[in-house]
Amino acid sequence: MAYRKKSLLIGINYHGSSHALNGCISDIENIAEFLSYRGYSDDQRSRVTLSDAPTTDPQGPFYPTGHNILAAMDWLVSEPNCTLFLHYSGHGGQIHDVDGNRDNGIDDSIVPIDFEQRGQISSTILHEHLVTYMAPGCTLFIIMDCCHSGSAVELPFVYRSDSDGNISLLDNLKAGVKLVGEARDLIDGGFSYNKMGEARELLAGASSFFQGLRHMGEQEEEGLEGGEFEGQYGSEKKMVTMFSGCRDDQTSADARIEGEHTGAMTWAFLEVMKNESEPTYGQTLQMTRHMLDQSNYTQVPQLSCGVEIDLEDMRLMI
Repeated sequence: MAYRKKSLLIGINYHGSSHALNGCISDIENIAEFLSYRGYSDDQRSRVTLSDAPTTDPQGPFYPTGHNILAAMDWLVSEPNCTLFLHYSGHGGQIHDVDGNRDNGIDDSIVPIDFEQRGQISSTILHEHLVTYMAPGCTLFIIMDCCHSGSAVELPFVYRSDSDGNISLLDNLKAGVKLVGEARDLIDGGFSYNKMGEARELLAGASSFFQGLRHMGEQEEEGLEGGEFEGQYGSEKKMVTMFSGCRDDQTSADARIEGEHTGAMTWAFLEVMKNESEPTYGQTLQMTRHMLDQSNYTQVPQLSCGVEIDLEDMRLMI
């Protein structure tokens, strides 16, 4: 059975703001080139690209507002039996836990272009739209190149490589958290979103940029603390895998490499793909960390999964 391939690329540079980034639009352009070699079509039926590039209409559906990001995510996961790819490059933040499922009271978040009016999108909302709502028979591969992204999609199994290449499965056996938010607003087909989906409660409450993006938790020691979602999401068993640019408590570098602005995580991932055409998940995690270490980046990439996988045998599902 031939699986259809769909991709969603989100790059936000926050042009003209005091918290502008430089490499996020370049990231999704580089990822788009990589995906073309992997057999992903760039036609409108198969790819949605959201960015704040000067050519993007701020009033149109491809400008990276919170509404458009959630609508595009729903489009991505709406069809059964597809191979799905999502790349997000932009600011990541931390906000107060919106549903009480985090021990430290903090949710990771991503930061839409209109966060000052509508707020940030919490990890709980991201999990619901990307994982819980994913149609049967799909696989989803995610790259999150942003700060505080270790559990940005609240996946139950988290793997991390140390500087020597040893991979550990972090402690995720924290059960008993009740799944909340059972109601879902249905989309009316295609790339659209039910008007009720624009309700403010879908997004985290608006907060100042600096409050949302500073690290609100205590610094954790590398490799000691893992996710908290086994009890809540472990039964979903969705084949969703996410490479994140850093741990929850870290920032992710907006770098300049070989004269080009780029996210350090995106650059390292693409370098690994150039050197290994079909790496395993374990090899990808190890080599990505090695690339970052060699270039003196302190961020620690993580691999999070919706199911427990054999890192040494299973090759990337892209």
